[in-house]
Amino acid sequence: MTEIIDSALDRSKWIKWKFSELFENVVEKVVPKKSGIEHYIGLEHLDSGSLHIKRFGETASLIGDKLKIYKGDIIFAKRNAYLKRASIAPFDAVVSAHSLVLRSKSNNVLSDFIPFFLMSEEFWERAIEISVGSLSPTINWKILAKQEFLLPPKEEQAKLAELLWAMDEVIEKEKEVLERQENVFLSYSDLIFSNGIGNFIELSKIGTLIMGQSPDGGTYNEDKNGMPFLQGNAEFGDISPKFVKYTTEPNKIAPKNSILISVRAPVGDLNIANREYCIGRGLAALFIENESLRNYVFNFLKYSKTELDKRSTGSTFKAVNKDALSTLKLRLPTEKVIQENSNKLSVILSTIENSKSQINSSLSLQKSLINQVFSFSVNTLADK
Repeated sequence: MTEIIDSALDRSKWIKWKFSELFENVVEKVVPKKSGIEHYIGLEHLDSGSLHIKRFGETASLIGDKLKIYKGDIIFAKRNAYLKRASIAPFDAVVSAHSLVLRSKSNNVLSDFIPFFLMSEEFWERAIEISVGSLSPTINWKILAKQEFLLPPKEEQAKLAELLWAMDEVIEKEKEVLERQENVFLSYSDLIFSNGIGNFIELSKIGTLIMGQSPDGGTYNEDKNGMPFLQGNAEFGDISPKFVKYTTEPNKIAPKNSILISVRAPVGDLNIANREYCIGRGLAALFIENESLRNYVFNFLKYSKTELDKRSTGSTFKAVNKDALSTLKLRLPTEKVIQENSNKLSVILSTIENSKSQINSSLSLQKSLINQVFSFSVNTLADK
C-alpha cells in the first residue's frame, strides 16, 4: 500500500510553507474557575501518536491561568517532544500552559489533512531538534513558527486525508473491541477480588514497595550510559516499558519482574519491569518473588485502578502517595485458588493481548502510511 501511495504522489507540485503559515498559535488565557468550562486537558491526557483524547480532568480544582481550546483545535505538547503528543480537542476545554493550541489556517491547508502531518516522523525529528533544555526539553513557538515544510496542494491533501482517516477509523473500531474485552476482565475480576474468598491483607505485606525518586537531571542521557530511567507512565508499553533515557546516578531501583505502578496522573497504569530500571517520582514498583502471586496481584491492581484514583490527591496533578498505595487491601486466598483464578483471568487477558497485537499491527501500518506520505516534507532547517 505504501508503494501505491508513493507512486501516486507528484511531489514536484508540493509547496513550501513555514509552520506559522500552516497553524495559528492561539493564546487565549482563562482563569479555569471563571471560564464556565468544565473539562481540563493536561499533557497527561494525551496519548503518544494518537489524534484522539479519551481522558480529561475537571477545572474545579485548577489554580493559575490556563489556555482555552476550542473543539477541533489541536493541543500540542511543547514539553518533552520525544513523546510525540498532539491531539484534536473533542470539545471546548481548558488546557495545560505547557502546551500550544494550534488552529489550522484554512487558506493554506485542509484541517482534515494537517493533523496527520503532526504524526509524521519527519515533523517530530524537527520538533525534537529544535527543543531546548535538558530536564524537560521544550519547543519555543517563535522557533517552530520559522521551520519550513513541504506539503502537497489541497486537491492531493483531500485524497490523502480520506485514506488516512479511513485507516484511523479502523484502529478506533479495534480499540472499541478491546475496551469491551477489558470490561469483561473487570466484571470477572469483581467476582474474584470483591466477592471472592480469602482474608484481606495490605499490599505492603505482600511484597517490597519502592516509591520512585528522580535523580539529578544532569545525569540523564540517551547514549546508553548508566541504567534505563523511567520518569512515569509515558514510557509504558503494552506489557513492559519502552524506555528512552538513562541515568548515570540511579537511586530508586525497580528490580526485574517488578510490577510498575503509575502514581501520578493518570494513576494506576501498570507495566512489568523486563529488566532493572531507575524509577522517577511518577512511578512505584512492587516486587513479589512468587510468580503466581505476582500475576494475581498484577490483576488485582488492574482491577483497582478506580480505587487508586479515589485515593489520589492534588489539584493540578493527582497523585497517590506511599501510605495510600501500601494500605490498599486485597483478598488473599489459598495458593490453589490463586492459581485457578489467575488461570481464568489469563484466558481473558490472552484475548485482550491478541486485540492489542492487532491494534499494534494497524498502528504500524498507519505509521508507515503517514511516513511514506511525508517522507519528503522537511525542507532546509530554518535558522533557530
